[in-house]
Amino acid sequence: MEEKKNIYILAIESSCDDTSAAVLRDGVLLSNVTASQAVHEAYGGVVPELASRAHQQNVVPVVDQAIKKAGIEKEQLSAVAFTRGPGLMGSLLVGVSFAKGFARALGIPLIDVNHLQGHVMAHFIKESDDDTSAPPLPFLCLLVSGGNSQIVKVEAYNKMEVIGQTIDDAAGEAIDKCSKVMGLGYPGGPIIDRLARQGNPKRFKFAEPQIADLNYSFSGLKTSFLYSLREWVAEDPDFIEKNKEDIAASLEWTIVDILMKKLRKAVKLTGIKHVAVAGGVSANNGLRNAFHDHAIRYGWNIYIPKFSYTTDNAAMIGITGYYKYLNKEFCSIEAPAFAKTTFE
Repeated sequence: MEEKKNIYILAIESSCDDTSAAVLRDGVLLSNVTASQAVHEAYGGVVPELASRAHQQNVVPVVDQAIKKAGIEKEQLSAVAFTRGPGLMGSLLVGVSFAKGFARALGIPLIDVNHLQGHVMAHFIKESDDDTSAPPLPFLCLLVSGGNSQIVKVEAYNKMEVIGQTIDDAAGEAIDKCSKVMGLGYPGGPIIDRLARQGNPKRFKFAEPQIADLNYSFSGLKTSFLYSLREWVAEDPDFIEKNKEDIAASLEWTIVDILMKKLRKAVKLTGIKHVAVAGGVSANNGLRNAFHDHAIRYGWNIYIPKFSYTTDNAAMIGITGYYKYLNKEFCSIEAPAFAKTTFE
């Protein structure tokens, strides 16, 4: 009887400012290596041209490290999965071009992965053969990051429906911009999170936009925050410094409240009580605490990824690629990168 051959997937993620590579064996993660870019901090945001140059420097050593850490030879790889989009076009092109060249040199298939689908699929990353932490299907996933805020109904790895999304800014974008207005630095998410742990979330009130159905809006909150800050600083130039913990806590509380209200509505409408969170903002402690609170109050079964799988990483691209490999969903060498920001 012929011995079953292992499926090894090399995954590459380069959609924004993190260059990441991972290797999975039969859906189990063997390595996940990420090189971050500190160069953007001085500019208060990601500079696309600098990001793509840094990816060019990082992609070869990161892939090399991922393969070495996995303890395999590149000739054992079954396929190369890569982020095709959405993201910054210059950054994506580095990962896409490398993946195509690498796959062609080895004579193995290419698998294109939607970055947003990858974030949702982060819940299926297995760290061992007996890992059973994945949510059962169907489940709802709140996908919140710097560029996206969506409620996704997940019926299968290849059957996801966006049932609610932001009509303007994303939650992560709002946090980063409010942090910038306060002069706290970039990226704003971790800074606001740290300050909020020490502040009073009920001290200040900011506007919560009333949007129909399951959609979100954060532009009104941002405007309310900016105008409030201007008034307070006009009265006391040191207002932000004296009150930054309470301001951060109140901002975080408002954003989490907006997110959870719509999620409660989605659970009620669909009757699905298996609820997950994904994306960069899912690293926020206030949001994680709200999930635990809702599990107790509303009987939800909640699924929160490890911190290392919340930000952009190749492991989530690899697990999506593994499921696509099983279904022989390969892509052509001609497949272009795309910058649009929705599920395909």
